[in-house]
Amino acid sequence: MRLLYLLLFTLVISCKTNQEPKITSEIKPVFGVIEKNAMVVSARKEASKIGKDILQKGGNAFDAMVATEMALAVSYPYAGNLGGGGFMVYRKNNGETGAIDYREKAPLAASKDMYLDENGDPIPEKSQLGPLAVGVPGTIAGIFEVHKKFGTLSIKELLTPVVELAKKGYVITENQEKRLEHFRELFIETNKDTILYAKTIKANDTLKNPMLAKTLERIIENGKDEFYQGVTGEKLVAYIKSQGGIMTMEDLNKYEAKWRDPVQFSYKDLNIISMSPPSSGGVCLAQIMKMIEPYNLSEYGHNTLKSIQIITEAERRAYADRSFYLGDPDFVKIPIDTLISNEYLSERMKDFDMDKATLSSDLSYGSIPGYESSETTHYSIIDQFGNAISVTTTLNGAYGSKLYVPELGFFLNNEMDDFSAKPGTPNMFGLLGAEANAIEPEKRMLSSMTPTLVEKDGELWMSVGTPGGSTIITSVLQTILNVKEYGMTMQDAVNAPRFHHQWLPDVVIFEPNSFDKKILDSLKTKGYKTNEEESRVIGKVDGILVLPDGNLEGGADKRGDDAAVGF
Repeated sequence: MRLLYLLLFTLVISCKTNQEPKITSEIKPVFGVIEKNAMVVSARKEASKIGKDILQKGGNAFDAMVATEMALAVSYPYAGNLGGGGFMVYRKNNGETGAIDYREKAPLAASKDMYLDENGDPIPEKSQLGPLAVGVPGTIAGIFEVHKKFGTLSIKELLTPVVELAKKGYVITENQEKRLEHFRELFIETNKDTILYAKTIKANDTLKNPMLAKTLERIIENGKDEFYQGVTGEKLVAYIKSQGGIMTMEDLNKYEAKWRDPVQFSYKDLNIISMSPPSSGGVCLAQIMKMIEPYNLSEYGHNTLKSIQIITEAERRAYADRSFYLGDPDFVKIPIDTLISNEYLSERMKDFDMDKATLSSDLSYGSIPGYESSETTHYSIIDQFGNAISVTTTLNGAYGSKLYVPELGFFLNNEMDDFSAKPGTPNMFGLLGAEANAIEPEKRMLSSMTPTLVEKDGELWMSVGTPGGSTIITSVLQTILNVKEYGMTMQDAVNAPRFHHQWLPDVVIFEPNSFDKKILDSLKTKGYKTNEEESRVIGKVDGILVLPDGNLEGGADKRGDDAAVGF
């Protein structure tokens, strides 16, 4: 059965029970796409359909991951990529869980002070635009590692539909037209020439990318080595060097995706499985959810004064810890067990006062003895066998560094900006970093990406994630709470208005025209600084919920061109 999306913000308040929350609002709930067997939800319908087709052919969620990831690289160049990286969390149908880190790395020639001027101050343009902003890409290594471990169909079967998509083209949406128009001059300036995406491209035009099709055909023929040791890698390095970059073939040769243990924690009757460092997502999500667990959010109500206060104060403390403790676990020791322990987090919330805001200037990271882009993309997949994955991948900024390799047909990331160019100085998302996230050769930069799976009573319940830079963690948090505490459908949970706080700057950002003015006034009276004018999107969440009858509900965020496709 298929139910159409309604383009509405629908807030559904519910009574919490020990079973599924019961919807009690007079407002009719909005459901997403409901299917019996399998579901793919991503930023583009073309990518979701290709992933679904792989599943219908008999492939599993991991096969569909490979195809969907590359289809997004073709149809969603804003964040989909060959020239970036990402994270995947998985849960197999036997309950086994795990994660893979294919985050980019700093080149061997990178240095701690490479983005500082003669006065020791950061030069943001160097870490955000052009060749010096590019980290060693991990996406191709990531999909091949996943395929090697879990894939059942051949790479040719998985990528041939993607090659056809690149050759035949995809239809440009109004959102894409606006983005391309916005960045056109920057594309030309950064590349010192026009590129495919700098042409005048209108909504409903069909965009073909024959050079990307050829790159993918070489990868089908030669595998992962084509990108890291072959002609494609050589062309990539030659182009970066010609533009003044520092990446070498040795950097590519040495790159490897890494299997990691995900961060797992409980929230009431839920078990949350999320990404571990160098993503800050799982640790921060665990901290926030454990800090708010003692409070009865369902009783307070969705987006009420009390609920917003409690969530904001927990976010404030988690982001303060993020800035100090988190980095690449291969380079720094991270006290994860302590950071997500009940004892530590109870202590962190001791100075929370419901009558007034905690000032971020008065709040530092917590004391332990002895001791991130809004232009990302996410997709969730549950297959007909009961396997589930949650994947977030990115170029960091919109179209990454804006550096485009014409012979290869794709943009390169600007992930080097996610390092702390100078501890205590914010990156493009306003996030502060410390020595734990300082630049070092071959180090992976800290991320906010939060691909997450949720179990309820030991069974798979949800796959969820979002783009959104520093707002990723808070968007995933609120989506889970919307279903768990407020009884929303997956689609309503994804659609509901969101807010965000990240310690510094000390401002609570609200989606414009979505919150009760009386509540915002009350927050200001208590000492909170609010910002409703900023038009930034706080996440574009894609999620799948397993319904009580075993059917799957796909929730695709209406803030983008996202689509849920299943069978």
